[in-house]
Amino acid sequence: MIQKGNTRSAYAAVDTTDHVIHFCITMPSTASLRDLRNAFPKVRRLLETEGEVLLTEKGRPRYRLTAYEPPAPAAAPRVDYWKRLTASQPKTLSAAQVRALHDENRGDR
Repeated sequence: MIQKGNTRSAYAAVDTTDHVIHFCITMPSTASLRDLRNAFPKVRRLLETEGEVLLTEKGRPRYRLTAYEPPAPAAAPRVDYWKRLTASQPKTLSAAQVRALHDENRGDR
């Protein structure tokens, strides 16, 4: 019960902190372009923890700053070793070419 002579309000026990930190999962982190120029380490920390920072210009969101993710390296093409082996070997001879080569090598025996 509140008495007339008491200077404390009923809400004094509830409002004991001087400041409130607003934190919401769905709200993106924001920084001004001035913050980006003058306090880049803080903006960088925000970017590393949140993954995305909205940059504001004159109080309005203008740019979205995201962390750079390099593209995944492309998988090397599979090497067809059999194709490489057969490409360096001579072409096969037909039966007629084999017979002619054999006759030529034997001579007049």
